[in-house]
Amino acid sequence: MRMIERWFPCAEVSEASGSGWGSGAAEKRLFTWFAARPLAQAKAAVLTSLLPWPEDEAEQARLQDLVRRAMSARDGANAEVTAELARWYPAGARMLDPFAGRGMIPMEAGRYGVEAHGIDNSPVAVLAGSLLTDYPVRDWSEEPDLPWQSSLLSTDKLLDAADAVLAEIGRRYEADMAPYYEAIGGVAPLGYLWAVTLPCQECHRRFPLTGSLVLRRPNLRKNDLGQSYDIHVDSSAGTFRAIVHDGEPTGSPTLQAPLKAGKAVRGKAAICSFCGHVHPKDLHTRLAAEGQGRDALLVVAEPHDRWGRAFRAPTESELAQVVAASQALLGEPAFAAGLPARPHERIPENNGATIRPQLYGAVSYGDLCNDRQTLGLIRLSRIIRELGGELASLGASYDYKRALLGYAGAVLVRKLRYSSRGSWLRNTPGAGLIAGVFVNEGSLGFSYDFFETGLGDGPGTWPSFTADTLSVLRTQRTSRKGRPVRIARGTARALPFRPGSMSAVVTDPPYDSMVYYTDSSDFFYVWLKRALPPDVFPEFDFTADPRGLQERIEELLVKEHGIAPGEHRTREHYDNGIATAFRQARELVAPDGVVTVVFGHGEPEVWHRLLGAIAKAGLVLTGSWPAKTEAGGQQGKANIVTTLTMSCRPAPEGRPIGRANLVEVEVRREVQSRIPLWDAAGLAPTDQRMASAGPAMEAVGRYAQVLNHLGEPVDPSHYLVVARKAVSDATSMPIESLPLDTFDNRTRFALSWVRLYRRSVAPKSEARWEAMTTDLTMDELKGVLSEADKGVRFAPSHDWKGTVSGSSSVIDVAMAMAKAWAGGLDEVAQVVAAAGRDEEDAYLWATLSYLASLLPEADPDAVAWSSLVRARRGIGNVARGVVSAQREADEAKARQGSLFDIEMVGETS
Repeated sequence: MRMIERWFPCAEVSEASGSGWGSGAAEKRLFTWFAARPLAQAKAAVLTSLLPWPEDEAEQARLQDLVRRAMSARDGANAEVTAELARWYPAGARMLDPFAGRGMIPMEAGRYGVEAHGIDNSPVAVLAGSLLTDYPVRDWSEEPDLPWQSSLLSTDKLLDAADAVLAEIGRRYEADMAPYYEAIGGVAPLGYLWAVTLPCQECHRRFPLTGSLVLRRPNLRKNDLGQSYDIHVDSSAGTFRAIVHDGEPTGSPTLQAPLKAGKAVRGKAAICSFCGHVHPKDLHTRLAAEGQGRDALLVVAEPHDRWGRAFRAPTESELAQVVAASQALLGEPAFAAGLPARPHERIPENNGATIRPQLYGAVSYGDLCNDRQTLGLIRLSRIIRELGGELASLGASYDYKRALLGYAGAVLVRKLRYSSRGSWLRNTPGAGLIAGVFVNEGSLGFSYDFFETGLGDGPGTWPSFTADTLSVLRTQRTSRKGRPVRIARGTARALPFRPGSMSAVVTDPPYDSMVYYTDSSDFFYVWLKRALPPDVFPEFDFTADPRGLQERIEELLVKEHGIAPGEHRTREHYDNGIATAFRQARELVAPDGVVTVVFGHGEPEVWHRLLGAIAKAGLVLTGSWPAKTEAGGQQGKANIVTTLTMSCRPAPEGRPIGRANLVEVEVRREVQSRIPLWDAAGLAPTDQRMASAGPAMEAVGRYAQVLNHLGEPVDPSHYLVVARKAVSDATSMPIESLPLDTFDNRTRFALSWVRLYRRSVAPKSEARWEAMTTDLTMDELKGVLSEADKGVRFAPSHDWKGTVSGSSSVIDVAMAMAKAWAGGLDEVAQVVAAAGRDEEDAYLWATLSYLASLLPEADPDAVAWSSLVRARRGIGNVARGVVSAQREADEAKARQGSLFDIEMVGETS
């Protein structure tokens, strides 16, 4: 048995994933990618998947302590862990990640001397992984010296060579582009603020689309008034220009949210600077999509000793340089036959959800940047490509050329992130100057007013990214090296290894439809195929994709947003592909090995499909461990915070058929037997609910199939809900001596939720799971939960809507009472009477008391419920009076009706 099947350092992973070494932030700086495991989770998954779980409890404790010490730092207890693995694997451990991405998981295995392999479908990801996990660990001492001087003089061959090559590229690039960027007084501008212009549909003059006129917000602590600009127009000439001044704007941006009923609505309208004509969002978007947009330089940013940055209007010579760059772009020769200087590769159809510029007129990847940005990227790519030939003439080996040019490609990719119409100016004091194009992780953004970085060494420039690259490389070179990881291009559905040859397979597969890796990284691919020489990087020189982009046939994800004609990345494709990949992994692991899967998603339905793929692959779950690894991410649609690290084993042969009722008992028993272990490990109730998937699926996996009383198969995912209920039952506390399961479902949900989260925001995924646990739908939770930033929270009573009656749930009566409290006891009594309850209703008053005890003292609802509990007898008396008065009124009305009937009868006679 492996450690991960009985223990995992959940608390340590959650704590380390947020910041410091465990976040992997330093490693992620090397190469822009759209998802990566926190280093802490990768390390824990590798170690617990390889280390055993001995029967001796003292040995268990010793190994747990070893892992905890390993989790204390990037190289924590490295020598001890390496020795321990050598003890258990005399012939050497082998590990594979078939969805390697940038290689964080196999990198951690390599640190401990494990023979680690990674596979990925994307050549961009393979490059990123090799630069991080392979080249930094090799010995390059036999490589030739280079003619370019390194400023580091570190005596580390690779580090010095990378510094020399990157610096030489920077020098050549600056010399090439100097004619197109003016340095006034020898000071290179930090960058340039641009705006897309469109023709007004009323006066036909071109006007700029600007979302903000603030350039630098005021900082009163430093007596900084800030800077802004205004658009001044010359109506007779039909021209405009930006006037920069200190302080707040005196005008308004041309992009403004229209008002409806006094409130701003989504979708900003564009207002003509000349005539004030309003262009609704659909109109200006259509004009841009028709290709009518033109770029205009508005403002120049320069370094400032006191404020960090200062802004001014562009000079006439700077405006002339913009024109010169556009003219030079027209004369740029092709890189090769069929490979023009400006990328011509078309953005896949209907891809505006991922490549936002497509919605605003971009047809090819060459349309994402303005002319001067494009010229700079072409020149930069050409310099890198030509340098490959020079390295060959110096006698550099093939792998050395791949390493050095690969690091140049990494800097190019990072520069691309800040070199398009998706980059924008940050105007907040203390914030970075420029925001990158992937602000929303995998979605490539667009802004009508965008920021172009300059030359020099400011933010977003070649030297600034070079420094970052060398910093990461230095860390990798000085860390405990272990052995190089081999990252190769391939498919997880056809792995090139012998059956039974891996000690473990540990992987972090794509999360259904969460990130579109290939679609997002094609922006990098089209430039890398121009920059990296084909004799060194043949994988970038050829593709079977008809558009000249990365191949997608083997990519396993669900494309839900922006589906092009013929799109094959469907749920069926993903589910079948993931099942095949897991089946391949099952065949590769040794008889005593495990397949470990890291996964996170907010939709229970996706979890059901994933577990179905695991079962279809002939695997059974043997452990499931939660960790908070996604906090701060921007994947709002999925809204996850917690991921699971799950261990699986090949399903045993000859499994019997199970009966649903008996398997349910077995699942509950298995889950409840683990709760003491989880308590000892410090798992909170919410984490225990997630961890329950492991023992549940372990119990279900003992059977080839589970049948209900009608002989029909039961979906294994049904037992996820059973398992969570088992945790809830075992960890629930009586509410003033009343068992929680005796409350109505809606109230039981509310009480459990407030116990777990109080008023804090929780991910929607947790709400979905908890709803299923209490046999409710999300719609049935309206009034109990309310939408909040990136999640949901317990709803305040002032937002509660509805009326109460004798059939109302206890939580609704409690909400109505808190809402009525401001109106006095009479109003509260009206609610109690309408609900048919009184001061003796144990469930009502237990609910009020319990909720009040969990919420902060100053919480308005806690104050209301506490006060109501104290006034319980008085409310009961008033409520009885209300009921009595209502009864008398009803009786009087009935008598009046009877008298009316008698009179009518008399008249008829």
